[in-house]
Amino acid sequence: MQKIKKGDSVVVLTGKDKGRTGEVVKMMPKEGRAVVSGVNQVKRHQRQTQTQEAGIVVRDAPIQLSNLALADPKDGKPTRVGFKILDDGRKVRYAKRSGDVIDG
Repeated sequence: MQKIKKGDSVVVLTGKDKGRTGEVVKMMPKEGRAVVSGVNQVKRHQRQTQTQEAGIVVRDAPIQLSNLALADPKDGKPTRVGFKILDDGRKVRYAKRSGDVIDG
């Protein structure tokens, strides 16, 4: 089970986007990276094709997982993630800052 998953709300810890929050759009576990909406944006020049117009396109680039922390469900501040087994036998993630369970 991964500590950060697609759809999670995360906070950037370091770099040019420090302190910004966003939702994980794509995970790349083998590379140790994630694409977060609105974070680490880069401009790319797009050549014109039959279907696409030419111009400068802004995209979200992957960011290193070590530079991200899960946002606490209670207050939105960065938190570490722990795992615990519930009474019904399910393994769930929880925020170590507040103790709240992250997945249903």
